[in-house]
Amino acid sequence: MDALTGLLEGPRARGAFMIRTCFDPPWSVRIEDRAPLTVMLLVRGDAWIVPDRGERLRLRPGDLAIACGPDPYTCADDPGTAPQALILPGGACHHPDGRPLNGVMDLGVRTWGGRPDGETVMLIGTYRMRGEIGGRLLDALPPLLSLTADDRHGPLTPLTPLLTAEIMRDEPGQEVVLDRLLDLLVIAALRAWFARPEAAPPAWYEAQGDPVVGPVLRLLQGDPAHPWTVAALAAKAGVSRAALARRFTERVGEPPMTYLTGWRLALAADRLRATDDTIGAIARHVGYGSAFALSTAFKREYGASPQEWRTRAAQRG
Repeated sequence: MDALTGLLEGPRARGAFMIRTCFDPPWSVRIEDRAPLTVMLLVRGDAWIVPDRGERLRLRPGDLAIACGPDPYTCADDPGTAPQALILPGGACHHPDGRPLNGVMDLGVRTWGGRPDGETVMLIGTYRMRGEIGGRLLDALPPLLSLTADDRHGPLTPLTPLLTAEIMRDEPGQEVVLDRLLDLLVIAALRAWFARPEAAPPAWYEAQGDPVVGPVLRLLQGDPAHPWTVAALAAKAGVSRAALARRFTERVGEPPMTYLTGWRLALAADRLRATDDTIGAIARHVGYGSAFALSTAFKREYGASPQEWRTRAAQRG
């Protein structure tokens, strides 16, 4: 497992919100759902994504955008078009004045908007829970990023017609099919994004190509529960302990054991959000000998006990 694979193992959509939107200009939708990650793939027409802060993005057919929440933004045919609908947490849809809109703009299976053959068609996939993606992955991304059709010519092009066809199907197991397609789309998009020079990929991503640090990262990512030591890692890499510690710190920005601790705790945080596993079971899964040992390290890193963290995550939805 390489470093990127370790992080991208996080995306595991479960009942993700998937929809095909169809509009004729002028149109505008305000998004305030606080979702951790939303993918928007423009199939036809033109669209703008206008965040409350930062640069706005223009999308043309074949372009893709990823918005990392919880900050709100607006999707529209033009930045000056006033919102006609407001999307809130839980999929609630309202007029801007607060009147409910749920059901009013439904156009069929996972299709929503003005008319099914609107001038603008966009496919949207939304992860509902942060724990489905992984904190370290979200932290490595800007609030809003985009890929043009040229940027993603290889891995994403085959996915567009497949997702277009599957999103409107109503077959047994269709939710699972769409969840997996969304995961695949996100992983392919992020690989394309990190390959761009302006993406400023995190140190762990660039370090995976190092002949010494890369294999060590794969060991730590692939088996975090193993009782690793610097000596054991150095032996695997074929270098001295001092050489590994120095080179790892230079390339990743922190020593191997510090990186391992952070990775273990990040995995624990995700499992606390996404599962009902006991704290003892999570501790064993990520490499701690007991619930007490995990709780001590977790509170030092996150400022809350694992149970407090889980409770707060549930309250945030």
